Amino acid sequence: MAKTKDKRNFFMRNLLTILTVIGVFGGVIVGLILRATSETKWKPREIMYVNFLGDMFLQMLKGLIIPLLLASIVSAIGSLDLSLSRKIGARAIVYYMSTTVIAVIEGIILVSIVEPGKGSTADTGMAPVTGRNVTTVDTLLDLIRNMFPPNIVKACVSQYRTVITAPVNYTDNLYEWDISGEYTDGSNILGVVVFGVVLGIAIGQLGPIGLPLLKVFQSLGDVTMLMTTWVIWLSPGGVFFLVTSKILEMKSFAEMMEKLGLYFATVLLGLFVHGLVVLPAIFLVFTKTLPFRFLGNMSQAFITAFGTASSSASLPVSMNCLEDLNNIDPRVSRFVMPIGATINMDGTALYEAVAALFIAQLRSVPLSFGNVVAVSITATMASIGAAGIPQAGLVTMVMVLDTVGLPAQDVTLIIAVDWLLDRFRTTINVVGDSLGAGIVNHLSKSELEAMSDMPMNMIASSDPDHVES
Repeated sequence: MAKTKDKRNFFMRNLLTILTVIGVFGGVIVGLILRATSETKWKPREIMYVNFLGDMFLQMLKGLIIPLLLASIVSAIGSLDLSLSRKIGARAIVYYMSTTVIAVIEGIILVSIVEPGKGSTADTGMAPVTGRNVTTVDTLLDLIRNMFPPNIVKACVSQYRTVITAPVNYTDNLYEWDISGEYTDGSNILGVVVFGVVLGIAIGQLGPIGLPLLKVFQSLGDVTMLMTTWVIWLSPGGVFFLVTSKILEMKSFAEMMEKLGLYFATVLLGLFVHGLVVLPAIFLVFTKTLPFRFLGNMSQAFITAFGTASSSASLPVSMNCLEDLNNIDPRVSRFVMPIGATINMDGTALYEAVAALFIAQLRSVPLSFGNVVAVSITATMASIGAAGIPQAGLVTMVMVLDTVGLPAQDVTLIIAVDWLLDRFRTTINVVGDSLGAGIVNHLSKSELEAMSDMPMNMIASSDPDHVES
C-alpha cells in the first residue's frame, strides 16, 4: 500500500515533466507519420497551421521574458547588500566565463581530432544565401552599444546593429565601406539586463527611500512567476506542435545526415561531454553533492529548452524549477539566471568553434595556431552576443567565419542540421545556467542566511555611501 502511494506521489510530482516528454516523442512520431502518409511535400501554409498552437505557446513564454527578467534582477540586487551583490555577481561571471572557455577548448580539441571536414561533401543542395555584410569589429561594438540603450522602452522591442554598404568606388575591403546603423526587431536583452543591474544597485544604495520601488518590482516578479506557472502547464501541447512542425519542415533527414553526419556527431559529442560530464563534475567539486537529483528536478526546463530552442523563452520555467524544486534562494536565481540566459552560452560557443573549423577543413583552409586562438576568442565573444532566440548562433557564426577569412555564405553549409543542433545546444546552455545557479547559491549560503534576519534599513545603513532620507 505504501509503495503504491509512493508511486502515485512520484507520478503526481512529475506529471508535467512526463506529459512534456510524451509531447516531444509524440511530436516526432506524428511528424514522421504525417510525412510518410503524405503523397506530396507539405506546403508552408499547411506547416504553419500545424505550428500555430506551438507558436502561440512560444509567444506566451516570450511575452513573460522582459517583465520577469527586469523584475527579477532589480528585486534580487535591490534586496541584497551591495557587497554581497558584488560577490554573487563575481562568482556567477567567473563561472560563466570559465565554462564558456572550457566549452570552446573542448570543441576545438574534438574537431581537430575527428576532422569531420576532411573528405566530406557537405553540399546542402540549397541555393546560396547572401548574408548580411558585417565585420568582427562592428559586431563587437554593437554588443557594447546594446549594453547601454538610449531608450529602455525601445530596448524591449528592438536592438541596434551596424549596417555597412558598398561605396560608389567599390572595394572588397569591408572596412572601407560606408557605415550607418539601424534598429531591428527583437528585444535587446543585454541592454535590459544592464539597466536592471544598475537600477537594482541604485535602489539598494537608497535604502529606505528605495524600498517602495523595490516592493513594486518584487510584486511584479511574483505575479510574473505565477503567470509562468499557468503557461508551463501548456508546454506538453506547445512542444508537441513545435516538434511536429519541424519534422514536417525538414527535407530528407537521411540525406542530411549522410552529408553532414560526422559534423553533427562531433558537435553532439562535444555538447554531451560538456553538459553531462564537465559541468556536473564542476558542480560536484564546489558543492560536494551529486548533481543527479538537481538535474532531475530541472528536467521540465531542459525539455522546454529543447522544444522552444530558446534559452530566454525557457527562463521562466528554469527559475520556477530552481526555486520550487531545488530550493535555490530566489535572490540568487532571480539575479543569476537572467544574466546567465543572456551571456552564458556554453553550447553555442562550442558549436561555433566546431562549425568554423569544420568549414575551414571542408574548404582546405590551413589554420595556424594563431588562427585557432582567434577562433577561440571570437567564439567566446560571439556566444556572449548571441541573443537567446532560436538559431541566433547562425547570426554570430558570420563573425567567427570572418576571423578565419571564410565568406559569410559558408553558413549555408551547416544550415541543414542547425535547426536540430540548435535544440541540443540550447538545452546545454540551460544546463550550464542551472548548475551555475546551484553553485553560486551554495557558495553564498552563509552570507544569505546572515542577511535573512537583517532589516532593509540596517542593510542600507551598513553602506557608508547610501543616501539618508
